[in-house]
Order: sequence, then C-alpha cells, then structure tokens
Amino acid sequence: MAKKKEVTVEERLRALYDLQLIDSRIDEIRNVRGELPLEVRDLEDEVAGLNIRLEKLIANLEVVDNDIVGKKNSIEESKALIKKYSEQQKNVRNNREFNSLTKEVEFQELEIELAEKHIKEFKAQIEQKKAVISETKDRLKERENHLKHKKSELDAILAETEKEEQALLGKSEDYKKQIEERLVKAYTRIRTNVKNGLAVVPIERGASGGSFFTIPPQVQVEIASRKKVITDEHSGRILVDAELAEEQKAKMEKMFSKL
Repeated sequence: MAKKKEVTVEERLRALYDLQLIDSRIDEIRNVRGELPLEVRDLEDEVAGLNIRLEKLIANLEVVDNDIVGKKNSIEESKALIKKYSEQQKNVRNNREFNSLTKEVEFQELEIELAEKHIKEFKAQIEQKKAVISETKDRLKERENHLKHKKSELDAILAETEKEEQALLGKSEDYKKQIEERLVKAYTRIRTNVKNGLAVVPIERGASGGSFFTIPPQVQVEIASRKKVITDEHSGRILVDAELAEEQKAKMEKMFSKL
C-alpha cells in the first residue's frame, strides 16, 4: 500500500496510457478476427438444420414407400376377393345372390382403382421429395465446404493471434494492478461507454483525440504539467499530453514486437 501512495500522478498517467495501448492492441487483434467466430457458429447451426431436414425428408420418403406397399397389398387382396366372388357367382341359387356378389366385385374393383390412384399420387410425391432431397444434399454439401473453409480461416487467424492476445491479456491485468482501483474502475467505465474503446487519449491539435471540441489553453497547460488526472468535459475521456503519449507508444511498440 505504501508503494502505491508513492506513485506520482505522471506515473499513473503513463500506466493508464500503457494500459490503453495494450487494450487497444487486443481490440485490433479481435477486429482482425472480426465476425468469423459468429459466422462459423451460424454456419454450424445451418449445417445442423440441413442435416435434420434431410433426415426428416428421408424418413417421410420411407413412409410414402410403405404407403405404396400397403396399397399394392390392398390391390392384391381386392383381386383375390374378386376371384373369390366370381367363383361364388357360378354356384348361386338365385338372382339376388348373384347381384349381391356382383356389387361386391364392383366394390373391390373401385377399391383397386382408388388404390392405383393413390399409388400414382404417392409416386408423384416421391419424385417431388427426391428432388427436394437432392437440392438439400447439394445445399448441405455447399454449406459444409463453406464451413470447412471458414473454420480453416478462423483457425489460421487464431493460431496467428491467440498467443499474442493471451500475453496481452496478462499484461493488461498486470498493469491494472499497478493502478489504483478507483482509476481502473473509471477507465473501464469510460472504455465501455465509448464506441472505439478509447478511455485515455492524447491531445491532438488542441483537442482530445477523436474529438472536435477544443481544450482551453490553461487546461492544456495543466495536462502537460502531469500533476493531476484530467478528463475531457465533453467525452469523459482521460487526457494525456502528446509528448507523454509518444513516449509510451514507442515503449509499448517494443514490448509488442517481443510478444
């Protein structure tokens, strides 16, 4: 605790700007990676969905095939009944029995016609389903190839940047430990609330970095004196002078090159 009290404002500002440079470098690495992890996840979901759809289509095809087998069996049963009734007609004793059997034969003939009609409809469904299955297989193959390419691309980027990112994350935590908790919380809050993640910025052409609002000359003098932590009244960002920023950038670039 005693060491922290001995840290000067200038040392705090340097440590804060170093932390910002480290976190900005992490942001750059993640931006290079971009939307690839999300894209890969979306493709994986799409491939899984297509596989489920294909399984359902094939299962439906099997159901229709079974329906056709069922109708063919019905036709054979009807034919057997027609033969039976026709044989019985030869031995009838009166017209009423003959007419009754004739109606049974006609009914079975209608059953055969209906079953054949259903078989034609089922066959048409099969052709349609086969076409959809073929399209789905083509789509699945194309999506699987695309997923393989994107995974390969992501793996290459991860392999290239993961080591550096992990090292930088460790450095970021180390630097936070060197800064008093109050300032770290303020830094994190500001960084979270700004789009580009810049919580500590140098003065550029009389304005805070990334801002068009001019900083009054007397405030610029205070910032250059490095006697206290000053924030931009418009953006809330912590301000450092350009000279300090350049010095820390040069120092951190050397560190980054060794990671």
